[in-house]
Formats: sequence, structure tokens, C-alpha cells
Amino acid sequence: MNASTKNTPHRIGFVSLGCPKATVDSEHILTQLRAEGYVIAPSYEDADLVVVNTCGFIDAAVEESLDAIGEALHENGKVIVTGCLGAKGDIVKQAHPNVLAVTGPHATDEVMQAIHTQLPAEHDPFLDLVPPQGIRLTPKHYAYLKISEGCNHRCTFCIIPSLRGDLVSRPVNDVLLEAERLAASGVKELLVVSQDTSAYGVDIKYRTEFYNGQPVKTRMKELCEALSQFGIWVRLHYVYPYPHVNDIIPLMAEGKILPYLDIPFQHASPKILKAMKRPASSENTMQRINQWREICPDITIRSTFIAGFPGETEEDFQQLLDFLDEAQLDRVGCFAYSDVDGAKANELDGAVPEEIKQERVARFMEKQAIISAEKLKSNIGKTRDVIIDDTSSSEEFIIGRTSSDAPDIDGLVYIERPDSHDTQVGDITQVTIDDTDEYDMWGALCAPMKNE
Repeated sequence: MNASTKNTPHRIGFVSLGCPKATVDSEHILTQLRAEGYVIAPSYEDADLVVVNTCGFIDAAVEESLDAIGEALHENGKVIVTGCLGAKGDIVKQAHPNVLAVTGPHATDEVMQAIHTQLPAEHDPFLDLVPPQGIRLTPKHYAYLKISEGCNHRCTFCIIPSLRGDLVSRPVNDVLLEAERLAASGVKELLVVSQDTSAYGVDIKYRTEFYNGQPVKTRMKELCEALSQFGIWVRLHYVYPYPHVNDIIPLMAEGKILPYLDIPFQHASPKILKAMKRPASSENTMQRINQWREICPDITIRSTFIAGFPGETEEDFQQLLDFLDEAQLDRVGCFAYSDVDGAKANELDGAVPEEIKQERVARFMEKQAIISAEKLKSNIGKTRDVIIDDTSSSEEFIIGRTSSDAPDIDGLVYIERPDSHDTQVGDITQVTIDDTDEYDMWGALCAPMKNE
């Protein structure tokens, strides 16, 4: 073997599936790979082996993950599996006995050990091979910031605790150092994610740590205040509606973090919420929502709901529709209940026929589309700050999002492309809204960029 062949770095293919929390796991593995001198291969045929980070939450995700593993085996032959599906017993090995190794989620060390067994690193780690912000799978102008792992709740439709364990909060100084590096790299929007963002720090009794010589409690409010110092958008996802969520609404009103809350309410019927082991008082929920809007009138509330949960009657579903009318939520998604292998809800009586589930989802979304259209229409004639996501895919429009819209899940703003412009992806500019539909808006640039 000649010297040039010996020094050729090993090439790793990578497939990342699942939710934003899994995306962060993928980014950590990719960062470690680059730190150790491995090259990330762009295709199966260019890779010495392939890592597949899987999702295993619902049946459709399990099927997608198993298909991805099968494709990687067929195209490459050497596959290491990680992620939530790896935590579900022997399902991977039963379906694909030829995989090299299987780990659970949040397992960078175990994945690297498996890679080292197959393809030992050619040299000692050199961290200067990796940018300070690490390797990311998102566009350069926004990034997910995971603040904890696992969950202490035992919702009957969910198996996250069995896959990812109980809540483990990241040290607040580590979170802030990562945020600082991301901001310095040009990130304009941080998407704070976890299984339960509201519970941040409860496992370590809100321990005080130090960032840049200043004490900071490991708690959601103090974290949000600290994140606001970087002068970029901070968006909160997966916020469980604890009473102390009220404490962060003034931060939104003051412009320290985005006036946006992603709260998965899941249902409005007290009976169904109890069966789900979720908070069972929709009246208190409405009181909280009204309080938030009094403090921060511009707040955007996003939520997700489940239709067709076991035992859901037409009366229960009507309570959900009535809640939609009363709550007038800004961004909403609805999913038909699906059995999840290992979930307690599978044991409940009163399974709802599939055709009724789908019919209820359709009715739900039809009602929400009317609500959404009316709320978006109120933007016509107003000027909104918009972060630019895409300047090249359309000859007619530049595409962005308002502070009310998270990437990949909410609406878009289509901005009429001027004859001459220097708009770049990641710019935050002002747009006058001219038209809207149920989910998206259209407008025109009206002011210079506000990035500096």
C-alpha cells in the first residue's frame, strides 16, 4: 500500500430520519466524525460504510426507518444503525440481521466505537478540522438547540421515555456556549428543542452554573433571558403548559425572544386528556391563553392534536372543535391516532375505526383552515419582519418566514422579487403583506435589511 492510499481518510455515508431532536443527535455524530478526520460521503457508492439514524415513534416511522436501512444495505452493504428504533428491542436485527451494529438514541460514543471497530481513525483527532459551531444539517441561518434529553411524563400514546429515558438537562453553560458559537457562525434563528422544554432543569433542581462569569440558573426563564443577549431570533418548541410558562411571556412582550409558543395540547376533552395522562382542564387552558394574549398581544400559539384516540366519542370530538373555535390558535396540526408498539394506549378500550379517524381529522383541519385564513388576513397592509430562507428556487418570488412561522412546519411569505436586490438567505428584512390564504402570505420588500 503506498503512502497516498494509506493516508486516504475513511468516508462515512449518513442518513438522518426523525424529529429535530434526532437531527441534533445526527449533528453531534457528524461533528465527531469530522473531528476524527473521517469524510462525510455524498452517496452510498462513495461511502466505506453508512450510518442510519432512525425514528421509531409510530408505525409509519418504523417502516420508513426499516426501508432506509434496507436501502443502505442494498446499495452499500455496511450499515450501522442508531436512533430511537435501535432502542426498540431486536426489531432492527430481526428485519436486517446483516447490520454491523445497533445503538439507541443520543449515543454518539457508541456509534463512534462501532465505526472505530470497522474503520479505525487514521490519525489522532484534530478539532480544527471542524468549525466551532460543529457540523449541522440545517441551513446556515438557523439551527436547533437541544437543551435536554428524555422525558419524565408517561403519556399513554408515547414511548419516548422508554426510548430516550427520563429527563436529563444539559448544563446551562454548555447550552449557552453552543448558542454563542452558533450566533458567531452567522446563525440568525435558534430553535430551542427538547422532549419537554418547560421542564428544563427540574431534574437537577434548577442548579446555578456560570456563563462568562455570571450565575445562571438551569431553568427555562433564565435560559431564555440569557439567550436573548445574542441578538438573534429565539423560538421555543415543545413547551409543556406548566404554570411557570407564564413567566416567559413578558420576555416575549419585551422582544427578548420570539412571541411564539409551540405547545402540544393534544385534545380538549377532559375524559380523553385523562386517558392520555395529559392535563385535563381545557377551561384552565383557555384562561392561560387569554392571560398570555393580554401580556403579549402579538403572541403566536402553535399546537398539535390527536383525533380518534381510543374511547373518543363524537361528543369528545365536538369538545375539541369547540375548543378550536374558542382558542383561535394561530398554527395547528392534527394527526389520526396510530397505535405505537409498546404504548399503554394500545390497551385501552374503544378503538375508533380508521375511516372515522380520518373523517375527524378532515373536519378538524377544515375548521382550522377557516380560523387560520381569518387570522392571516389581519396581516394585510401590515409590515412584518421576515427571515429569508430561499432566493433561488423561484424566478418570481423570494421566500421567507415571519416570526410567527417555524421552518418546515408553518407558513411561508412569498416576496415579490424586485428588479434589483441584494437579498441573501438569512437576511431579516421588512415586508409589506399584500395577500394571504389559509397558511401563506404574499408581499413586497419595503425597507433595508436589519442584520447589523
